[in-house]
Amino acid sequence: MNEEKFNIEMRKFLKKVGITSQRIIEQAVREAIAQGKLKGDENVEVSATLNIASLDVIEPIQGQISLE
Repeated sequence: MNEEKFNIEMRKFLKKVGITSQRIIEQAVREAIAQGKLKGDENVEVSATLNIASLDVIEPIQGQISLE
């Protein structure tokens, strides 16, 4: 395995995940505040699932985002 290539490709994927996730979370929170579902001072529970189908890996990732 080419470690350098692997590392570069992994970083590309993680960057894509990070940017896409941030955009989705920001939009959802703004819409929820506009609709009155959130006040804007809560903690929002978030989760994602890492799925590597070809390696039979399914790993849930959970966290919390503070809006205050």
